[in-house]
Amino acid sequence: MIKTLLENYVKQYETKDFIKNDPVQFIHKFKNKDDIEIAGFIASLFSYGSREVFIKKLNYIFNLMKNKPCEYVKSFDYKSNEIKNCDYRFSKDCDLIQILKILNNLYSENETLESLFKYSYSLDNNVWTMFQGVVDYFYARTDKNITNGFYHLLPNPAKKSALKRMNMLLRWFVRKSEVDKGIWTFIPKSKLLIPLDTHSAKTSRTLGLLKRNDNNYLSVIELTNKLKEFDSQDPVKYDFALFGYGVNKS
Repeated sequence: MIKTLLENYVKQYETKDFIKNDPVQFIHKFKNKDDIEIAGFIASLFSYGSREVFIKKLNYIFNLMKNKPCEYVKSFDYKSNEIKNCDYRFSKDCDLIQILKILNNLYSENETLESLFKYSYSLDNNVWTMFQGVVDYFYARTDKNITNGFYHLLPNPAKKSALKRMNMLLRWFVRKSEVDKGIWTFIPKSKLLIPLDTHSAKTSRTLGLLKRNDNNYLSVIELTNKLKEFDSQDPVKYDFALFGYGVNKS
């Protein structure tokens, strides 16, 4: 019964209509793979709090980039003072500047976000280890001209939080559907972890899918494993079902 309910919500919500009000919209604005990667990465960092507010902020950021994120990153000059009025909740302009500076260094070495994630994943084929490798890459290259907001944009996986935004980014890039782009093939979608936040966690507990009370790494693993009972090859598709159920019951 629960599987049928979830499958019906997936069919209802995993459609093109879902895109327009979700941060996934930003990866649909671009055709070039490098643009999609950078746009998706930056969009995922800011996707917390009020959806209306952070989407407005992201539109502002991409307008600063003239809607050419890869070109902007490759030519980024952190001394140019171009990044202004990008403060968002915990993070300040200087935090975004650091991220863009590090991305500039990455792409200047003929590497990409995909190659960074892929290398980190190859170490033991574990998504959480991959997240740690990626975050460590950024942490090691900051010049410390940052606020604590930098660490909110890029939380440390070692602290075992849910890492909702990172798991959401992977869903966008690994799954292939009307909503998700499927531009990365080095990770099977069966390895993805559910993007867990307070809303999806509440829905999961209501449906009896999650027993833990904390919204952390252990809850992500518990819920993902439960969803694998319904579809072992694509458990994260039920992210759409949890969203849809929450909308309909609110």
